[in-house]
Amino acid sequence: MHSTTARAGAAAGAQARGSILILAIAAFALLTTEFIILGVLPGLAKDLDISISKAGQLVTIFALAVMAVGPFLTAALSHLDRRKLFVSILLIFSVSNGLSAIADDFWTMALSRLLAAVALPVFWGTASETAGQLAGKGNEGKAVAQVYMGITAAFVFGIPLGTLAASTVGWRGTFWLLAGLCAVIGTLAWRYLPTLPEAPKRQDGVRQTVILKDPAFILHVVLSVIVFTAMFTAYTYLADMLERLAHVPSSHVGWWLMGFGAVGMVGNALGGKLVDRSPLRATIILLLILGAGMTAVGPSAAYVGLLVIALCAWGLAYTALFPVCQVRVMVAGSKAQALAGTMNVSAANGGIALGAAVGGASIEHLGLASLGWVGAAIAALAIALALILMLRR
Repeated sequence: MHSTTARAGAAAGAQARGSILILAIAAFALLTTEFIILGVLPGLAKDLDISISKAGQLVTIFALAVMAVGPFLTAALSHLDRRKLFVSILLIFSVSNGLSAIADDFWTMALSRLLAAVALPVFWGTASETAGQLAGKGNEGKAVAQVYMGITAAFVFGIPLGTLAASTVGWRGTFWLLAGLCAVIGTLAWRYLPTLPEAPKRQDGVRQTVILKDPAFILHVVLSVIVFTAMFTAYTYLADMLERLAHVPSSHVGWWLMGFGAVGMVGNALGGKLVDRSPLRATIILLLILGAGMTAVGPSAAYVGLLVIALCAWGLAYTALFPVCQVRVMVAGSKAQALAGTMNVSAANGGIALGAAVGGASIEHLGLASLGWVGAAIAALAIALALILMLRR
């Protein structure tokens, strides 16, 4: 009897690990879909006969849609059967990527991006909770970390590999590959994800929203908006900067982006250590490094060694600021961390949208080489707000 119980427990554990792996791979595919546009922006703009700044508006549209509908749609759909929900999201992403691949004008491309943007926050809002349910009591944190490894993998491998694929099969071929990947993962989810129990009850909304009355918390959310605006003013157009300022061949840009992401893995670990000591101090330190790296890219573009150093500083701070902002806002909203975390995700997407828009306007009026300086100026504004928050505390 004991051995039978042990075998059943081992089988259940193996099924849970396999299901969590599927969710991690899904996270990889969905995040790659969101940000692959950054790597293929130059070729896409050329083929659709639009300016690079207008092409950058596709990033703005995606981020604004995530920010606007995310909390509401997640709340409306989170009670549904999770297996059917995840399969539906992956199929929507497959259709979205296929529509991107055949788009022949800006508005068709924008529609394809909107489809994915509406579905993405529902996945992020439910995948972590589902992973915790699958892993069981006491293993929730480890399970969530495994799912979020898909995010890191997308930044380090997915986006650069997609960019490399674009140089081989074209940007349309890259979207076809993503469409196929999402369809395959959706099939695996339908076949192997178990029917999950009903989603846990949400905490009383009145108690959750008490943090919205805290001025300090609201300022932390505003700080995240400014931080992400600084990050994405230049990062949205990094592929174009490498091609036009540093004269990196388009077939090599993907390798440079992969190096940028690999450095970011170090930054992720650094951010985790710094934020435990002081979230605000970590934010200020990383913003200083970010600003220095971004402004150095233009002047060092003609010197490979200096350019690599500048990109390393930029990549390290850029990736580290993701977890630092999430932890900082959740600490500030400790009375309702679930709502605080959701608001930081919305703030981040608001900043991504603003950054892409500000970067596009800067290119049109000040030139591509101005992006690092404009991003650094916004980072300086974020540092000022962080210092005010430290003084208030």
